[in-house]
Amino acid sequence: MQTPFPSSAGAPFGAASPIDQPLSELPAAPETEDGAYVYSPFKSPASFSSDPAPRKLHPLVEMHVDRSAFDELERRAERNGPWDDWSMYQLALEAEEASLVSDFHALRCLALLPHFEPLPHQIDTARKVLHEMRGRAILADEVGLGKTIEAGLILKEYLIRGLVKKVLILVPASLVLQWVRELNSKFDIPAIAQRKAYTWDNDIVVASMDTAKRDPHRAMLLDSEFDLIIVDEAHKLKNKRTGNYQFINELRKKYCLLLTATPVQNDMSELYNLITLLKPGQLGGEGDFAANFVADRRIPKNEAKLHEALGQVMIRNRRSDGGVEFTKRFVTNVPLRLSPDEMALYEGVTNYVRNHATSESGIDLTSMLSLVTLQREVCSSRDAVFLTLINLDKKMDPDSPLRPKILELVDLIRSIKANTKAEKTMELIQGINDKVIVFTEYRATQDYLIKYFKEHDLSAIPYRGGMNRGKKDWMMDLFRRRAQVMVATEAGGEGINLQFCHNVINFDLPWNPMRVEQRIGRVHRLGQTEDVQIYNLCTLGTIEEHIVHLLHEKINMFELVIGELDEIIHQLEKEDSLENRLAQMVLESTDGEELRKRIDGLADSLLAAKNQLHGETPT
Repeated sequence: MQTPFPSSAGAPFGAASPIDQPLSELPAAPETEDGAYVYSPFKSPASFSSDPAPRKLHPLVEMHVDRSAFDELERRAERNGPWDDWSMYQLALEAEEASLVSDFHALRCLALLPHFEPLPHQIDTARKVLHEMRGRAILADEVGLGKTIEAGLILKEYLIRGLVKKVLILVPASLVLQWVRELNSKFDIPAIAQRKAYTWDNDIVVASMDTAKRDPHRAMLLDSEFDLIIVDEAHKLKNKRTGNYQFINELRKKYCLLLTATPVQNDMSELYNLITLLKPGQLGGEGDFAANFVADRRIPKNEAKLHEALGQVMIRNRRSDGGVEFTKRFVTNVPLRLSPDEMALYEGVTNYVRNHATSESGIDLTSMLSLVTLQREVCSSRDAVFLTLINLDKKMDPDSPLRPKILELVDLIRSIKANTKAEKTMELIQGINDKVIVFTEYRATQDYLIKYFKEHDLSAIPYRGGMNRGKKDWMMDLFRRRAQVMVATEAGGEGINLQFCHNVINFDLPWNPMRVEQRIGRVHRLGQTEDVQIYNLCTLGTIEEHIVHLLHEKINMFELVIGELDEIIHQLEKEDSLENRLAQMVLESTDGEELRKRIDGLADSLLAAKNQLHGETPT
């Protein structure tokens, strides 16, 4: 006989299971205090009525219904929306379209720059760096074509694609805030200017090279990893023995952009250093590079193969390529005749230079250039040459026969009470009656002009190297908003943008045409809406007259596009620099007529280089 199993719920064996009972006969489930129904599978239905109070189960077993979504749906139905709101539909559609990637090679950042439209050559450059050069490139566009814009496009694209987050941008101190403003305003990139040590913790930092390479900043940066490093004015990295080069080389970086408008072909080793810093091995080892591409220190060989290798890491857009419209430039040479006292000083200095050169056997290059500088300073101002003569006197042997001549020249300087060039400059500025930038090569001349203009109730501010970042930015703001004149040394000819000004006075001219073009390029660049007026002051009967004759009348420098100009200079400087050639001519010429003949010969060499560039036969 089979023994029945006892019921686990305590009910008599054989009682009907709840599953077998009709629903109408099942007892109601009791409620707990909070209204939740409790059902225990371990009790029989009969026990519901016998228990004095139902037991509450663990909260995980309780059932709650959240009706908030249904309530919101009812509220939307009552106010007929917002699914039929057209503006919200448009926003949703735009969001979807913005997220679409129709072409991997297209720049996605262009759709996110509604208030700024890059030029075609800038877009092409950014695309080439991204897809062909893999984020490591030298941007070597000519002055005024917008290398900063190209770097901003590349940075913006990498940020959008999520390939870059940590960025370091190293620039000259005078350009830090200019970079920050451009990245913020044109590209909506949240770059900040470095001010304190804690600033390095930000994602996108713009800093000066001089600050970054000093401790404690140096140690902090070398301990970090960067997705992208951008270096402006990168031609200063050409020498691998400098601290700048070694610092950039040691930074850990995934992508790297080097920006420079200065051609890097004057010295083959410098070219090798710059390319190797960017992409090691691109030109092979140093010995391989010398064997394959170097005929002499300044002369390459296998140029077609070299250009092909450079084209993989360097982009150089030129004004002559077309497609970019610039305003016109008008050049006026302003000849001046020095006063008798000023001319006597010039002739005295010229005689001193020639006597010094003939009395020294085997005069070296540095001494030669410093002697010729005396003549150039006289053409600028008595203040400039005065300081140089005093320094020469301090360094000279007390028994030197040339020392009395220096003291005689110093006395002559003290007798001069006027400056012919300053008076003419004042006359020009008053006639222009607009903002003017005056360039000089000498700090002493700059100080004199600021004082001279102030004495004549003309608002003028200085701009020079040696000023800290804050002061340079202050000077720029004063020039933009208040002062009529900025008097700048060569530091003002590098990097800064002055499109709001369209008048340039070259108080004294550099001997290298490229430096003259750097000056003009501060105002004659993209964004300039007016034609640019350029005035070159020239003192007759001096070395200045010969330089203007060479630059303007012979090679017509001011009419050449800068790309053509730097090619001509490069062809000429394969043997020696233009400044050294001119200095040697000055020292070796017995009079002005002989010097003019020598300079005409140099001009013929420049014209031959120009004809060779254009494939023309000299006439």
